[in-house]
Amino acid sequence: MKKSLFALSAVALLTACGDNSAGSGGGSSSDIKVVGSSTVYPFTKAVAENFMRANAGIRVTVESTGTGAGMKLFCGGVGNRFPDIQNASREMKRSEYDDCVKNGVNNVIEVPVGIDGLTIIESVNGPQMDLTQADIYKALAANPFGKGANTAQTWKDVNPSLPAIKIRVLGPPPTSGTRDSLVDLYLEKGCDSDPAMKALKKSDPDKHKLICTKVREDGAFVEAGENDNLIVQKISSDPGSLGVLGFSYLADNADKVRAVKIGGVSPSEETIASLQYPGARKLFIYLKGEHIAAKPKLRDFVATFAKMWGKGGPLERIGLVPFGASEAATAAQQASELKPLDPSTLR
Repeated sequence: MKKSLFALSAVALLTACGDNSAGSGGGSSSDIKVVGSSTVYPFTKAVAENFMRANAGIRVTVESTGTGAGMKLFCGGVGNRFPDIQNASREMKRSEYDDCVKNGVNNVIEVPVGIDGLTIIESVNGPQMDLTQADIYKALAANPFGKGANTAQTWKDVNPSLPAIKIRVLGPPPTSGTRDSLVDLYLEKGCDSDPAMKALKKSDPDKHKLICTKVREDGAFVEAGENDNLIVQKISSDPGSLGVLGFSYLADNADKVRAVKIGGVSPSEETIASLQYPGARKLFIYLKGEHIAAKPKLRDFVATFAKMWGKGGPLERIGLVPFGASEAATAAQQASELKPLDPSTLR
């Protein structure tokens, strides 16, 4: 009885919001709106095309906004004006979940869809770099190890074994989940290679965050927007620059760019799936329980995603790295059950 009442109230809410279709929503009350990560975008787009072929009359729109900007839209409220699904190249933050709840989104559902490798790329005509996480941190941090403003101009200034090539890295803006992953997987790990910084994380977390995550603003790091294809174009035409983007874009553009090794490890399906590659990260989609109650086809959309993300499936062919056996089973179970997220697991 409670479930029926919840479903009826959700349907009424979405229908009431249906006439006000400006902004991020719009269209028929059965249409599906997806926003978020540029990394997850090509996978969700492929699922949407497959789903629409099997479900005539339902339109699925997928917009690449970046994870952070997408979370703001997703958590903006319940109703047809707001997205049904959020693509994310990182886990939802606790602050974002709190925003969702504040705006009436009380049933957030997280579904892991696969693994990606956050890669550092160079032109196929580049110097074939091999960097450590510490090298990347020393090159991009505003205040490396808290010892003053970054004065390194070339990679040789960072590490004498590296070439004397000017540091210029094209990467994502702060609204991107890829930027968050750059911080988590490379900058903080590189910063914590110094024992004093590792100790600071426990004694003064705020100071540690400032020292370890603030990126220099003197031109060494260039915010290149959310268009990963544009980053590929710029890097391919400039052999001295490096770029930051997802593994799927590297695989699609192997004739133009190649991966920089990280600690001697190149990104591949094997090194990413095993988490041997330092840039390996999980990818997610998020849904609203309130919308699922009013739009039953959202369950079918997630089921279509699950059918396509496995080993040898359509999404692997365009660059998604499938989960290993145990994680694949867990992901498939969640795609079927769609259990709400436990906020205590968020940070």
